[in-house]
Amino acid sequence: MTDEQPRTISRRALLRGAGAAGAAAAASAVGVSAEPAVAPSPAAAPPAMQPAGATAPGRVVYEQLSADEADLLEAIADQLIPEDEHGPGAVAAGAVVYIDRALGGALSGSREAYRGGLAAFERYCRSSRGARFRELPHVDQVSVLIDVETGAATGARTGFAGSSGAFFGMVRSHVLQGTFGDPYYGGNQNFVGWDLIKYPGVRTAVSPGLQTALEAGELEPNHRSAYDADNFEKAVVSRATKETHHGD
Repeated sequence: MTDEQPRTISRRALLRGAGAAGAAAAASAVGVSAEPAVAPSPAAAPPAMQPAGATAPGRVVYEQLSADEADLLEAIADQLIPEDEHGPGAVAAGAVVYIDRALGGALSGSREAYRGGLAAFERYCRSSRGARFRELPHVDQVSVLIDVETGAATGARTGFAGSSGAFFGMVRSHVLQGTFGDPYYGGNQNFVGWDLIKYPGVRTAVSPGLQTALEAGELEPNHRSAYDADNFEKAVVSRATKETHHGD
């Protein structure tokens, strides 16, 4: 053992990687569009567009995650992209709401990976640090995440039967999607993710004046979902009613 402080997971490095992802997510949620055959269900809409997702102001009803799973996932997301002097983080963006809704639709194949991975993560925290993740001090939370990211938590005796690194990569990818993807899918609430990376929003046509403003960094954000535009294709959700809902 040494007195060397554990390295931190760099928010700046995360945002560098998310800049391109956030811009690419303008027309569709990152990763969700990777499975175009699966149309998002009405429940996938963010609470502002579909208020059934909340029972009271600030209180979200999770549809796929249990309350404990959602709380743990929020704590992890808060370490990955925390709120700081640059602006709100993943929790304020509703990244976990996005993940929860997507687990009932386009990311449904990851539901068991979340159930088993979050349980293994909590077991590893208890066995290696003596407490649940949310009860650990900041430095221990970071060091646990580094263990999981690097695969050091892999193995039945440490909590993960599969690759802990694969679990970390999945969660990190989905937190980025929920923070910087199109707000239609439940994340990037109030456009905080796009504002964080200074993404000006979706434009279906760009005039010379807009192009000049964009290049000069002076283009004001329009705070619009891609699905506010009629030319984005919409998918049939209910064959019985022929109800249409935004798709990718």
